[in-house]
Amino acid sequence: MARKTFVSYKYSESVDLRDKIIESLGEEAKYYTGETSESPYLGDLQTETIKDHLKSMIYNTSVIIVILSPEMTKSSWISWELKYALKSIKRGDQNSKPNGIVAVVQKVDGGYDWLITHNPNSNGCSSRRVSKKPLPEIINLNRFNRKETLYHCDNCKTYDSMQDSYISVITEDSFLSNPTYYIENAYEKSASIDEFDIKKQETVNA
Repeated sequence: MARKTFVSYKYSESVDLRDKIIESLGEEAKYYTGETSESPYLGDLQTETIKDHLKSMIYNTSVIIVILSPEMTKSSWISWELKYALKSIKRGDQNSKPNGIVAVVQKVDGGYDWLITHNPNSNGCSSRRVSKKPLPEIINLNRFNRKETLYHCDNCKTYDSMQDSYISVITEDSFLSNPTYYIENAYEKSASIDEFDIKKQETVNA
């Protein structure tokens, strides 16, 4: 089933990937409510006006796709958009539920080494490490936060990257090859949000 989506991203780094994501949605792109190449420029508007505009776009969506890029923490809006999307918002007599969120790692210089490393374990398994430093705190706070851990491998106690984090981290190549799968995974976790220890604010500069 198609879900209404919104892409959160740093324009100067990720506008091309934003367009690839929208294109990958195919027919489901008609349910996309965020910015496109035809959207008007908002940079000259007052902060509260921009916030009102973004709130209107996010309010009716079910899933946020956030693009992870090297300088994303310098964005004025990504953290704010994610925190807003995690809230339950009342408008008139209607309440919106927290959005599902999927994080897509942008490929840089042909790879993902700027964020992801793979480490072999002594028992023959391997684990993936996602660096926390390049990411906004609101993303880090909502990873590995399922209340009852579902290990991908019981032998080496490796986390299930699709189930144990409310915000799963997916490579650009993987997401573009099957966006519906990852969007639906994020939506399903939002439908069972009580199974996660959700943090809706950052501990610093909330």
